[in-house]
Amino acid sequence: MTPWERYFLAGRRAGCPKAQMENFVRAGLLLQPKQLKFAAYCREADSANGPKMISTGGGKGSAKTHGVYCQIFADDCQRVPGLKVLILRKILKGAAEQFDDMRRKLLSKLRHEWRAQRSELNFPNGSRVIVGNYKDERDIEKYMGIEYDVINLGEATQLPFSRLQGIRGCLRTSKPNWRPRMYFDTNPGGVGHQWYRGMIIVPWLEKRETTTRHVQVTVDDNQFVDAEYKATLQSYTGWMRKAYLDGDWDIAAGQYFTNFRREVHALSDFDDTRAVEWFAALDYGFAHYTAVLLGCRDGDGNIFIVDEHAERLWLPQRHAGAVKAMLARHGLNAEGRMKNEEVNGGGRALARFVAGADVFSRQSDGTTIAAQYAKLGISLRCANTDRVNGWAEILQRFGDVEAGIRPTLFIHKRCGRLLETLPALQHDPNRPEDVLKIDADEDGIGGDDAADSLRYLVATKARAVTQRKLRGF
Repeated sequence: MTPWERYFLAGRRAGCPKAQMENFVRAGLLLQPKQLKFAAYCREADSANGPKMISTGGGKGSAKTHGVYCQIFADDCQRVPGLKVLILRKILKGAAEQFDDMRRKLLSKLRHEWRAQRSELNFPNGSRVIVGNYKDERDIEKYMGIEYDVINLGEATQLPFSRLQGIRGCLRTSKPNWRPRMYFDTNPGGVGHQWYRGMIIVPWLEKRETTTRHVQVTVDDNQFVDAEYKATLQSYTGWMRKAYLDGDWDIAAGQYFTNFRREVHALSDFDDTRAVEWFAALDYGFAHYTAVLLGCRDGDGNIFIVDEHAERLWLPQRHAGAVKAMLARHGLNAEGRMKNEEVNGGGRALARFVAGADVFSRQSDGTTIAAQYAKLGISLRCANTDRVNGWAEILQRFGDVEAGIRPTLFIHKRCGRLLETLPALQHDPNRPEDVLKIDADEDGIGGDDAADSLRYLVATKARAVTQRKLRGF
């Protein structure tokens, strides 16, 4: 078998159609396996039920940008005349020069014209690539309102979700034989880390991708990487090693819970009969999420977060019904007054149900959110809201697997919002022992509501029982 025959076989295994591989061969481009997988996903975008956003990301030095450019130059622009592509990269200076270097490597066998002053690449069939750069998120505005058939957003995690939404609004076409799509290539970390992880990485991790596809890459996927560069990555420690060498999406610069490990702390099952005490916590919001967590303690003192309710733009009446249904799934009843007491045949009772102090603040009409929930059969008690000590206890309970310190806090995988929130939490630069407060945006992306609920749940201890029936939780 000749080298080119082996190459075509590798492309077929990755899912690349023959015509796509012929385009790469015609351009003299030899893509590596992960690059071929990315290219195959790009062709899937042609189908009506195919992806609209294709990502390649993870560690540095993985040749992800090289693979994206190969797809754009040698396949997309060659097979569809008049294609208009926007490439945006976060480079403070020398964007055109860097692109010119890549162009010379990839386009030696394809006719093209590079207009350096306009940062524009033109092909004989009318397809063109506009190369832009952004120093900060405001620079994105100059591209908004213009129509593009393809947008490649490099270092996407450096942009907030609002800017992604703005630039995504430019993704449209009048070509009947083309379906618009976005290509991402980026590393973990940055202000957009949380939305990127939620939108792109989580569906990939959970094997439920629909409109997205992700190809995870590290430096080991690039057989042509400079050995000294790889050694530099291997010399990193802490979050930089996890993010840039391992491509770990649970790690980011400034991360508070650096000892959180999804493979250690996230459980796929839990036997409710192990619980010796049950408790719940609520962090209230309307425009922001109301997040309710259900947890329990076993006989060894371990805490398990076994269920979650998180919704926004709901009134207490609707939340109360959903919370009661969540409790019922575990044989629990919110109306009990004694720990693990049977209540009117309705299951065990919670030891406590706590909430943030804002729930007990009087509104303009003199009522409180807590009073509204009480009328709905859910009695709330004010949580311990000490932020620093609360976060510290969570940090301690996560343990340190690498140092041999056993964790005592675990989270069921059904608690999706909590599992996505924890890795994104950052140190407050003005108070390093605290977590930086973040709110969900207008689309509900981000926020720390689930984490605050966890803090209330873990930090609030049981009251001493002095009488058979407690007056509240």
